[in-house]
Amino acid sequence: MSEHIDNRGKQASNRQERQKTLKEIILQLHDGKDPTQVQQQFASLIDGVAASEISEMEAGLIAEGMPIEEVQRLCDLHADIFKGSVEEVHTASQEEERPGHPVRVLKEENVAVTNLIKGSILPMIHKLGTQPTVKERYGLLEHVNLLMDLDKHYSRKENIFFPYMEKYGITAPPKVMWGVDDEIRTLIKAFKVLLQSDETTGEALKKAAEEMTTKVLDMIVKEESIMVPMLLDVLTEDEWMAIAEDSEEIGYCIVSPESRWIPDRESGNEIIAEAAADGMVRLETGFFSVDELTRMLNTLPFDMTFIDQDDVVKYFSQSAERIFPRTKSVIGRTVQNCHPPASVHVVEAILDAFKSGRKEHEDFWISMGDAFIYIRYFAVRNDAGEYLGTLEVTQNIKPIQAISGEKRLLSEDF
Repeated sequence: MSEHIDNRGKQASNRQERQKTLKEIILQLHDGKDPTQVQQQFASLIDGVAASEISEMEAGLIAEGMPIEEVQRLCDLHADIFKGSVEEVHTASQEEERPGHPVRVLKEENVAVTNLIKGSILPMIHKLGTQPTVKERYGLLEHVNLLMDLDKHYSRKENIFFPYMEKYGITAPPKVMWGVDDEIRTLIKAFKVLLQSDETTGEALKKAAEEMTTKVLDMIVKEESIMVPMLLDVLTEDEWMAIAEDSEEIGYCIVSPESRWIPDRESGNEIIAEAAADGMVRLETGFFSVDELTRMLNTLPFDMTFIDQDDVVKYFSQSAERIFPRTKSVIGRTVQNCHPPASVHVVEAILDAFKSGRKEHEDFWISMGDAFIYIRYFAVRNDAGEYLGTLEVTQNIKPIQAISGEKRLLSEDF
């Protein structure tokens, strides 16, 4: 017994020492030291580092007060240092290699993105002269439009994978990754703008392409060497099934699953979260069956999301024209973790104003392609004025803005 206790003590001590070393690596990068020198200095110590140790190190830095944006910046540097050193603590099972499994889908998308970058975008970039021709720019634009499909890949990660990571106490990697995802989105959009300008030089395109593609490829390494092993170590098969189901709602990047993944097991274990078919919801001014109420709310021409007094997402509607992605995995998640780090302060400001009673609602409006999105937040209170939560209502009001004159007759096709 004493030998086992001693071994556990040594393991804990070794882990603490490794954490100390990992933090020292990051702090040296923070101070501006060359990543190559850092890698050489710590080569023997970082070999076989586990993904969970990197996560623990990042969480420790954030807890000690380092801004998420700085951890995010350093994340790009330490990705190169740890590349190839992260221990494969989880051996892929036959199940997660089957067509349609969320892990296989994610990796297939990453292969497609890598092929697009290394097989098409970068070769075309390297051939550019001082002043690219219209044909060259629009040839690249076609591939970059395909690369913008990454938004769905990142959206699935942020809205489906991250909630499960948080559920199991893995909080730092999602915050850091989401910020980098947003940086990549911005870089792709900026590169597209450059391609659409006649005045853009070949040198400017090469520089922008280098920054954009490096970040995309580094993120693939982080997903597969850090995020995926962590998820495989903690998620149950039922949770992977829920992820596969939710993924359909957001969509896929460049490639789609070959087939639907169905676990090789009995179906009796599946998660079922349905109200009783004959249950009635009774309100002050009427009553509904659960099915009637659900379908009525989903018929409304706008999206609704309700967050309770503890900032936890409790409900969202599923209207036909969804504006922002919502998946069932967000239920029970704090609303702060449903937003990228760069916009969390806005969410906090709204909630603080509602909870203190300073405001009752706040509105935003933004252009998104052909749509004009009106986003409204309302404080929900009881009869005594006590704060119960926040209701978000989102609607495309472009068709409403186009209305003019009067309509008093039935439509011709009625």
